[in-house]
Amino acid sequence: MRFLHTADLHIGKRVNEFSMLEDQEYILRQILKTADKEQVEAVLIAGDVYDKQVPSAEAVRLFDWFLTQLNSRKLPVFVIGGNHDSVERLSFGAQIMEESGVYLTQSYDGKVVPVRLEDEYGPVNLWMLPFLKPAMVKRFFPEQDIVTYQDALETLIGNMELNREERNLLIAHQFVTGAVTGGSEDSVEVFVGGVENVDASVFADFDYVALGHIHRAQSAGGEQIRYSGTPLKYSFSEIRHEKSVTIAELKEKGSLTVHQEPLKPLHDMREIRGSYEELVLRENYQGTDLEDYLHVILTDENDIPDVIGRLRSIYPNIMKLDYDNQRTRRNQELMKEEAAVEQSPMELLGQFFLQQNNQEMSPEQTEYARTLMETIRKEEGVE
Repeated sequence: MRFLHTADLHIGKRVNEFSMLEDQEYILRQILKTADKEQVEAVLIAGDVYDKQVPSAEAVRLFDWFLTQLNSRKLPVFVIGGNHDSVERLSFGAQIMEESGVYLTQSYDGKVVPVRLEDEYGPVNLWMLPFLKPAMVKRFFPEQDIVTYQDALETLIGNMELNREERNLLIAHQFVTGAVTGGSEDSVEVFVGGVENVDASVFADFDYVALGHIHRAQSAGGEQIRYSGTPLKYSFSEIRHEKSVTIAELKEKGSLTVHQEPLKPLHDMREIRGSYEELVLRENYQGTDLEDYLHVILTDENDIPDVIGRLRSIYPNIMKLDYDNQRTRRNQELMKEEAAVEQSPMELLGQFFLQQNNQEMSPEQTEYARTLMETIRKEEGVE
C-alpha cells in the first residue's frame, strides 16, 4: 500500500499578520499533483489541520475543497486532530463522511478501532489517535497510574487489539523524544525530557507511524516512525527547512520504503541583511524573487525614517524588520542578563504553591496548571 503522509497544515494561519490562505491553497494543489504523480492509494493527515480551535469560515472552506478534491480521486483520506484543532468540530459529520472514504478522528472514548484496508499483500490495519493528554486517557483507565504522556500512550496502545502478524499503521500527533524541533512548533511549549515526551519504543509494534506536531520532516527513533513536517514555512526559524510530503509504501510485513517529495511555495521565506543603501541598490536585488516573505535585518547605526514603507516599494512582502548594530547588540546583552534571573510562569506558580501549602504541586496539579495556561494563551492569541 502506497500512501502520502502530511501534517500540520495550520489552515487559516497568519504569520506576522500576513494571511497564509493563498499560499496554503497553492501548496494543497501541489500536494494533489504529488498524489497523482506518485499514484498513492491513501492520504494521511496527522493533525493540526487548522491553526485555531475555532477556524475561520475561509479556512473551513479551503479544507472542504481539499477533501473534495481527494475524494474525487477515490482516495481514502484519514485525518486526525492535533493540539491546535478542536476534535469535536473537526469530526462533525464523520460517520456520514466515512461512507465516502473520508475518515475523521473522533473524540477519544477509551477505545480505538482500526480501519481495515486490503491490498495484494493482505490486510492493513490503520489506527487513528488524535492529540491526547494524560487526563484524557486516565478518565477511561482510572485504575492505571497515568501521569505522563508516556504513561498515557503505553496504556492506550497496550489496550489496542493489535494483530502483530498483520501490518499495522498508526497516525498520531505527539512529541517523540529525540525529535529535532526548530520552527513555529516552538510556540507550543515543548519540554525536552519532560512529561510531554513519548519514547519511540511505545510505537514498536507498528509498521509505520505517521506523526504530526514537529514542523521539520524527519525520522524519530526509526525509519518507520516519521514526522512529515509542515508543507509550508511558518516561521523564520524554518527558513532552512526543505518542505515536502512523505511517500511511504508498505508491501509484505516488514517491507517499507520511504522518500520525500519536495514542495515549492508560492512565496518562499528568507532573510536579507545589509544597510539601507545596500538593500535598495538595484544590482543587489535584481534577479531575486522580490515577492518572497522577508525578514529584513538592517545594519545601519541610525534608524531610517519610514524605512519599512520605503523598502516595501521594492520588497512588498516584508514580514519583519530588525536592526543589528552596536546599540541593538548592547540591548540584547542587557536583556540576556535580565532573563537570567527571570523565571517561567510555571516556576513562579510552583514557588507560590509551595509557600502557601508547604508542599510541592503534584504531577496532576502541574499538568492541570500547564493545560490551563496553554488554554489562556490560545484564547489571548499568544503564539
